[in-house]
Amino acid sequence: MTTTPALGTELDTLRHRWLEAVEDHLDAALDLRRQLHRDPRPSGDEEATALSVETALGVPLERVAETGRIGRIGPATGPAALLRAELDALPVREATGAAYASTSGVMHACGHDVHLAALVAVVRAAEGLTLPVGLVPLLQPREETYPSGAQDVVASEALALHGVGAAIGAHVHPTVPPGTVATGAGVVNAAADEIEIVLRGRGGHGAYPHHASDPVAAISHIVLGLPEVMRRTISPMHPSTLSVGHLQAGERSANVLPGEARLLATLRTTSHPDRLRIQEQVRHFAARQAESYGLEATMVVTSGEPMLSNDPDLVDRMDGWLERCGTEVTEPMRSLGADDFSFFGEVVPSVMAFVGVQVEGHPSPPPLHHPEFLPDEDAVRQVAVALVCGYLAAADLWSNPRLDNHQEDSG
Repeated sequence: MTTTPALGTELDTLRHRWLEAVEDHLDAALDLRRQLHRDPRPSGDEEATALSVETALGVPLERVAETGRIGRIGPATGPAALLRAELDALPVREATGAAYASTSGVMHACGHDVHLAALVAVVRAAEGLTLPVGLVPLLQPREETYPSGAQDVVASEALALHGVGAAIGAHVHPTVPPGTVATGAGVVNAAADEIEIVLRGRGGHGAYPHHASDPVAAISHIVLGLPEVMRRTISPMHPSTLSVGHLQAGERSANVLPGEARLLATLRTTSHPDRLRIQEQVRHFAARQAESYGLEATMVVTSGEPMLSNDPDLVDRMDGWLERCGTEVTEPMRSLGADDFSFFGEVVPSVMAFVGVQVEGHPSPPPLHHPEFLPDEDAVRQVAVALVCGYLAAADLWSNPRLDNHQEDSG
């Protein structure tokens, strides 16, 4: 059952002053958003973006995870709340028609430009305020690809060095009603792994298939059989999916039987035992199918993000602060999408909040990663409010601990 957060007078006064100051910094934040959107950088090549945002923040930051940046403001000791914003863009050719559209074939089609601008507004607005606990801004690289930037941050000493005791993320999302925020305790995003299966055998002439192995037929049967493997392995009450995104065999020739075929698939799960069980069963299935065709199969699993699970107590308090700020808290947005913010949740209590936004000219907004996805300018303010509320929730958590914190994850 949801309970009312302990909203101290000092924190409430801080909320009021902080959000007023955010309004004062919005124009500069919007200019930065347009600048970042016009000149996006792909994963691993975010140095120019990091420098621009670091300059706009105006606080000392250290390098982390190669192109990332991290620092701390507020009290120099004690716990701190990490506020994450992502640096990287996607290899998408923009089709928004905006005056500040990218023309490089790389695009902020996932809203990271909005997140960065909002974080700048929050940190600049904190100048002159007395923060009760530390605030750690993180400019995180490589959210969209592997190796994960968040995983590298966690593997470094940065979180311990800055006393991070909680992590807050806020992500724009077109399926959340505009003007609302979705939090939700428990699993909100899936674990993600990539599976590569390669079949090898003896190639030959299409006219003499009895003298060759046929990896094309075998790989086709594996692709068609994977849904059955899932059905026989995992309870239908446990959300999971396995989707093949790439299939390749041979060259462009009708009468040459190739000696090798490969597939790439993404596995999404919401239970760690399910994650391991599916991998084991897919490996067994591929090996037996290959054997029946006289082929050898190898399977490589590239482990990606773990499940993203929101801390129940932190969610409860953040929802209270959002409501106090006049923001409607809507139904949780749970999906089999993945975000490497989940690595932070494995080491400290965390919340990923999904912020509903509008896309001008689109009554039904296009999805994330779409060439026409461009949140309107009010999205910067909305994400900033969510980040402030996440910080206040962490401060509330540490100043007003509950003795009955035994809520179960709802995911």
